[in-house]
Amino acid sequence: MAEALLEVRNLSRRFAAVDALKAVNFSVEAGEVHALIGPNGAGKTTFIHHVSGALQPDSGSVHFAGADVTTLSMHQRVAAGMARSYQITNVFLGLSALDNVALAVQGRTDAGSSFRFWKPARAEQRLFDEARDFLDQVGLGSRGATLASNLAHGEQRALELAMALATKPRMLLLDEPMAGAGPEESARMVDLIEHLARHVTILLVEHDMAAVFRLADRISVLVNGQLICTGEPEAVRANPEVRRAYLGDHL
Repeated sequence: MAEALLEVRNLSRRFAAVDALKAVNFSVEAGEVHALIGPNGAGKTTFIHHVSGALQPDSGSVHFAGADVTTLSMHQRVAAGMARSYQITNVFLGLSALDNVALAVQGRTDAGSSFRFWKPARAEQRLFDEARDFLDQVGLGSRGATLASNLAHGEQRALELAMALATKPRMLLLDEPMAGAGPEESARMVDLIEHLARHVTILLVEHDMAAVFRLADRISVLVNGQLICTGEPEAVRANPEVRRAYLGDHL
């Protein structure tokens, strides 16, 4: 059995009278693409917030690469090897694509800098050489000088991935990377994720079922804060409970 790079144990979180997560047990194996799906309000984003460190659970724990990271901050989890993209593009719109990625490289190489020392970073060509490599990986090699605000939506999502890759993660958390994208942009993003999956473990949250079933090695289904199924794509597609709770509308 493959190594569990991420292991979530009995994770629970309650907001007022709502159980957003109910004793969730979940794992991502090293080298796989593991998709988390479910209807709106199922708790997917809340779950990703707990994995990334944006929220702390009421009970349960999060383990990454064999270490308990439950109490670590988001910044500390990035340093440990997690990188996250968001449903809404999270880039510096007033900077060029290259500068955005160079900042992410700097954040990794200058521990604790939190991008405060931008001026000296500009003098270090190494940062920009490395940033260009990450732009190349996501298909934006020719767009480095373009302001992020002038990039198309799909290009901004790709830029966000380049920034995540610049942290040299062991696992990428992709929160609805196709959100707001048209058919052509979605197709390009699927191709990009497929390429990245050869090099990094991916936890994917996505509503586009065609993309999920193309990309995922395993799929977990979250409904009302509870995992109701985990398995290979065809087993999940055929599961009667999953079809009733979620997939029926998408199939």
